Amino acid sequence: MSSQPRRERDSMGELDVPVSALYGAQTQRAVDNFPISGQPLPAAFIRAVARIKLAAAEVNNDLTLLDDTRAKAIVQAARQIIDGEHADQFPVDIFQTGSGTSTNMNVNEVLTHLANEHLAKAGSDVSVGANDHVNMGQSSNDVIPTAIHLSAVLAVSETLLPALRHLHEVIASKAGEVDHVVKTGRTHLMDAMPIRMSQELGAWQAQVAQAIERFEETLPRLERLAQGGTAVGSGINAHPEFAERIAARLSRQTGHAFRPADSFFAALSSQDTAVELSGHLRTYAVAMMKISNDLRWMNSGPLAGLGEIELEALQPGSSIMPGKVNPVIPEAAAQVAAQVMGNDATIGIAGQSGNFQLNVMLPLIASNLLSSITLSANVSRLLADKAIATFTVRDDNLQVPLAKNPILVTALNPVIGYNEAARIAKQAYQAGRPILDVAEEETDLSRDELARLLDPARLTAGGIQ
Repeated sequence: MSSQPRRERDSMGELDVPVSALYGAQTQRAVDNFPISGQPLPAAFIRAVARIKLAAAEVNNDLTLLDDTRAKAIVQAARQIIDGEHADQFPVDIFQTGSGTSTNMNVNEVLTHLANEHLAKAGSDVSVGANDHVNMGQSSNDVIPTAIHLSAVLAVSETLLPALRHLHEVIASKAGEVDHVVKTGRTHLMDAMPIRMSQELGAWQAQVAQAIERFEETLPRLERLAQGGTAVGSGINAHPEFAERIAARLSRQTGHAFRPADSFFAALSSQDTAVELSGHLRTYAVAMMKISNDLRWMNSGPLAGLGEIELEALQPGSSIMPGKVNPVIPEAAAQVAAQVMGNDATIGIAGQSGNFQLNVMLPLIASNLLSSITLSANVSRLLADKAIATFTVRDDNLQVPLAKNPILVTALNPVIGYNEAARIAKQAYQAGRPILDVAEEETDLSRDELARLLDPARLTAGGIQ
């Protein structure tokens, strides 16, 4: 096979394209113009664009705007991309023209090449054009916003939500296992009233449940599509029924309830729903950071830290200190949380770039949004399976400080008053003695009554003792 480039032509003239490339001149111009990050848009986003092209070919065929032969060839080509074939044929950098026109034309050109190959093999003398046929009734200005919503809906529903539900279930299961464990609670990192470890994990469980609720509530807004607005939102060059029909086709493809946006002008010029979704991802990242740091603190030690739990040992923790083991999964989760927060800041800035009729930071929004979804989903499963499900409780390290915890005296407030309780607490702390012993000496209450009032397990139920 020849290694010489081939000549391709577009509206600006001719240029060389690698002989093995399935794309054409417009893609090559983008490759040459944007050697910035070396990172193309995510494969999930490219597949979403291919889904749009498949649906558009079917709709235009139904509307008798595109003949059967070309429509079938485009559909066949699009299915190859949706199935993950030819993933190396989409090299355009994330940092490109803000509309994503280069990526739209990249997909158009690859589908055109594949469709024409199919037609040639079938002996047809018909040919497919990238702009006239694959892009019929469309503009980059509505395809790319639609692909952002489409890819996000699929990623959230198929990847993120299942991962969060799994994490929620694992936390709930672990909470059941450790319900009998009573430990010293902490506020301001200082000793506080006792809690059950199941109550501590229950707080994590509630945070994850709230995150699930937020993502589920956002899906219906993500299902509103820009497709049909074409260049500026007016729908120029698209059939009047195109928007409704393509939403219906995409719904049939995916099982989701897609529909045209309430305002194409808003859908092209703003990315408010993507910003909303990113905000929920940030909120979940904050929860993930809290859970990860709790695990790290609880695992700290094993001798000089809290040592309340022992995380599963997964790998050596030091290149110089033998036997050291680190909380690697919570650390990885905390780093993901930091990245998602950074992605959200970027998406927020990009969302402000809706100048008149078009947002001009669409590729950046697409990349960061899908990155946040993927990172959050992947690390949630790791946090569930390799940290929370597998940690063991170190009861010995919990019981001694719990018995000596002077804050238990809080339960005596209704009986002896705050000031007297504070005096007893200070005395117990200074002497390093159990609060029960000091309270027996300093009050008229019997030891049995004090044992009942100061029972840590009983105190976890709250209320007046």
